[in-house]
Amino acid sequence: MDMETVKCLIIGGGPAGYTAAIYGARADMAPVLYEGLQPGGQLTTTTDIENYPGFENGIGGQALMETMKAQAMRLGADLRVGTVTSADLSERPFKITVDGDREILAETLIIATGATAKYLGLPSETRFKGLGVSACATCDGFFYRRKTVAVVGGGDTACEEATYLAGLCRKVYMIVRRDVLRASQAMQERVMATENIEILWNCNTQEILGDDAGVTGARLVRKDGEVFDIAVDGFFLAIGHHPNSELFSQWVKVDKEGYIITDGKTSRTNVDGVFAAGDVQDPLYRQAITAAASGCRAALDAEKFIKMQ
Repeated sequence: MDMETVKCLIIGGGPAGYTAAIYGARADMAPVLYEGLQPGGQLTTTTDIENYPGFENGIGGQALMETMKAQAMRLGADLRVGTVTSADLSERPFKITVDGDREILAETLIIATGATAKYLGLPSETRFKGLGVSACATCDGFFYRRKTVAVVGGGDTACEEATYLAGLCRKVYMIVRRDVLRASQAMQERVMATENIEILWNCNTQEILGDDAGVTGARLVRKDGEVFDIAVDGFFLAIGHHPNSELFSQWVKVDKEGYIITDGKTSRTNVDGVFAAGDVQDPLYRQAITAAASGCRAALDAEKFIKMQ
């Protein structure tokens, strides 16, 4: 097995990983970054981003990630295609295996593996991803001003997304599979007090409807077997995210959802020399700019750690 020693290894190629690579390169840490299965991260499935500062007319998700990647490479970061298949964080240097056949010994490790939005698993959902199907209301809600949308879910996240969208959209359907909301009382009351939210109780989504231009509606089935269609322009998933932390959770502390726990405002984990950045440690904000900011913190924390050894 090939073996290599690096000062700073970054796992994950989204805004957190690329920003960590930019800062790491400028700090002469010669960072090596493995992009994983989804180079560019979740943003590559987003069409237009209008809330990332510095782009007056917005920028495509893919384009923003390519720009960050090019910047990291220009500054000297070593960006590689490859997926981490196993990790041993029991001692430093940490042993990381890539694609099953390459071993990296890392003095410091930045975990920026992100989180994956939970989807319903429908083929039509995959077909219309980025064409009306979204898992982020704050990212994409702006494009549905004065239109009709649906939100799937009954927890706090779904209620938050629905009330946020209600401020932009003409009408918001909430598709709830039970006859109650799982959300906190305060969030439930907010939803009930919002006139343009209609809750469709005891409903599951059978299919998302659309054409070449994108989503046009959804086919729902009630618990009693009734099948009916609703006309919508956008379909938002709000059934949670899954942090990609499994490879490391034997060593680093995670919460009950699997998000890596970091120390206060830092990116430090409970393992000295291991840092976490981006959505893998952020169940709250999950924005490109907050991920980038935490990537910056992780690189600065790693630089400080190395200097103190």
